[in-house]
Amino acid sequence: MPPIFIGTRGSALALAQANFIAAACRAAFPALPFELQIIKTTGDKLQTASLAQGDLPKGLFTKELEVALLDGRVDLCVHSLKDLPTELPAGLVLGATPPREDVRDVLFTRDPGHLRSAGVKDRRGFGPHVHLRDLPADAVIATSSTRRRAQLLAARADLRTVEIRGNVATRLHKLARQPELDATLLAYAGLRRLGYTVTPEGRITGTDLPPGLFATVMELDTMLPCVGQAAIGIEIRGDDARIADVCARLNHADTLACVTAERAFLAAMGGGCQAPVAAHATVSGAELQLRAVSFLRGCQRAELRGPRDQPIALGQQMAECLR
Repeated sequence: MPPIFIGTRGSALALAQANFIAAACRAAFPALPFELQIIKTTGDKLQTASLAQGDLPKGLFTKELEVALLDGRVDLCVHSLKDLPTELPAGLVLGATPPREDVRDVLFTRDPGHLRSAGVKDRRGFGPHVHLRDLPADAVIATSSTRRRAQLLAARADLRTVEIRGNVATRLHKLARQPELDATLLAYAGLRRLGYTVTPEGRITGTDLPPGLFATVMELDTMLPCVGQAAIGIEIRGDDARIADVCARLNHADTLACVTAERAFLAAMGGGCQAPVAAHATVSGAELQLRAVSFLRGCQRAELRGPRDQPIALGQQMAECLR
């Protein structure tokens, strides 16, 4: 029996997510062989490009995977759903979304006690459980996300932001070593999937980490996530009934309803994954609750509720409120 090929990027996070899906597939279908197929995307090749640029191509981290899916070289693709454009190529569909991880962001800063003990005088640090309100004026926060930058400056107009690229360990090492940086933000879901843990004391544990950092999980009232954050999207061919059956065993209905509302909002706003908008939906009984913020024309916020079985209508209604 030929294997079922799972397309994925080659980054550590992408492989962690793809291996998670492969393990779920093998558990649900022990008689079927599943194999990973690693494919390099345009986004993987543009390691120095600013992700905040408005002229970057759509599907930066997905296009080459979708070409392989359409060509039949792979049978399904595993994406960070936040990277998957809301408009998919003809013939492709979102087949499943497994249970979502924690959607919050984590604020990283340096530990002043560690700096003192190491004799480091050219960098500043802050205590554990630091919040945005605790940072001094002109503190520099490194982020490549327009969504994070807009919300940071909306909360604290006296902060400064700069670009940063690289994987989790690279970004944290930059924070630890570069005096011009005071903090950075990372998605909690990615950290957890890579095996990192934020302790109750505000420390970060895991492999290949610099010493002397504090981590604070940010609340959603301060930092709403980007559309689809913390969700994995499985993309398949629309006419592939066999793989659709596989996806049916992997899908989490509440997650799919939530991200469908969020993606409908983003599509109606006319934005991509780097648009300065954020949204988060949750299920409450038979209802969906959707919170969103847009910085396309000033700062506009709204919260709406709607039937759980009408997520697209809810997302579109939110866009009408914020356009």
